[in-house]
Amino acid sequence: MADKNTFEGTTTVGITCVDGVVFASERRASMGNLVAHKVAEKIFKIDNHIAATIAGSVAGAQGLMKIISAETALYRLRNGKDISIEAAASVSSNILRSSPAYVQTLIGGVDDTGASIYSLDAAGGMIKDTFISTGSGSTFAYGVLEDRFHEDITVEEAKELALRAIKAATERDTYSGNGFLVAEVTKDGFKMLEKEEVESIIEKINK
Repeated sequence: MADKNTFEGTTTVGITCVDGVVFASERRASMGNLVAHKVAEKIFKIDNHIAATIAGSVAGAQGLMKIISAETALYRLRNGKDISIEAAASVSSNILRSSPAYVQTLIGGVDDTGASIYSLDAAGGMIKDTFISTGSGSTFAYGVLEDRFHEDITVEEAKELALRAIKAATERDTYSGNGFLVAEVTKDGFKMLEKEEVESIIEKINK
């Protein structure tokens, strides 16, 4: 159980596409019944070809993100090439097994084998899937994902789907809200969407 003074993140979504991966989250960090922060960062660039999301203890997750980023950089220095998505997820899993944290993490990106996303639980359990949602609003997000996901989805389509899923969570889950973050990873690398692009997609959804 989280300490009552721990800031917590909530709903995140990850979608594997034919041409990359898409991550989305809302921005609320809660502390019990208090909205502690309205601009929490829940999507992180791990490397140019890898991104991750957090749901749970913000402090624990931010520490984990720093360690994973360092490990991927060390891998490149030692091996002269980028770490695979599976290997990055395995490293993260091993870190959590040795030092469990109150956090759910999604790690995904693009490597020589294509696009992939892995879900990690607090104890280091690791599962690969085509689309995943974590956090308190995931029940609502999954309803949208199950209904609209298809195997040939592109990054452009997935950005709208991910926002639809997060929006559904913010409308029903009291611990989710205060705006949206969206990021994509393709063969061209990591990109965090600008606020204006996110707002444009939301306007389209609301029509």
